[in-house]
Amino acid sequence: MSDERVFSELLSRHFGSIRPLSPLEISRLQSHYELLVRWNKVLNLTSVRRVEEAVVRHYCESLFLAAHLPGEPVSVIDVGSGAGFPGIPLAVLRTDCRVTLAESHQRKAVFLREATRSYAHVRVEARRAEDIPGSFDWVVARAVRWERVLLLARRWVGLLVGQEDAQAINLSAGFEWLPAVPLPWGRSRVLVRGVRSFVSQGGSTWNIPEQRSTTSQLVSRGT
Repeated sequence: MSDERVFSELLSRHFGSIRPLSPLEISRLQSHYELLVRWNKVLNLTSVRRVEEAVVRHYCESLFLAAHLPGEPVSVIDVGSGAGFPGIPLAVLRTDCRVTLAESHQRKAVFLREATRSYAHVRVEARRAEDIPGSFDWVVARAVRWERVLLLARRWVGLLVGQEDAQAINLSAGFEWLPAVPLPWGRSRVLVRGVRSFVSQGGSTWNIPEQRSTTSQLVSRGT
């Protein structure tokens, strides 16, 4: 079986019950994976080598976060994007959102630019997120210290973390937290989402998908 077919079948098997992916979405994710494998030979983008582990740890987790964003278009910054997670799968699933990939490592930023050349709604910033002007509706991250991410969040924040970190995050002052959503792949990982307290007090019309994660309750968008 070809690597392309293996990737596609694994992606459909592990994520298809949460939110079916269109052929175009699968093709874009496959293209990113193939580029990642090639660049990873000369640039340390990921320590994950097995395709199934990459599908679950990188792509499915990122897509899970994207599926739990509000239904309307929002601006998103991915802090410490690295190889493009969660930002690139998020951008594949949500072409209506403006996505910024913040990566201060210059060679990794070059990779991100190459990976997103055809994405009109994505921009790459080769600098620390703290140095990027402007504000964003959502700040998202994985494999980045959550304390740093919270300092950057002006409105909503979405974090892919372990359960111990989630417990500590829920004690952080200045935010109101939704119930953590367990990731369905058995690695004790959760999605944590919160909003700055002064934002929630002003009221939000956004329809944020809640703790349940069946297909009908998640954002469903084709491309």
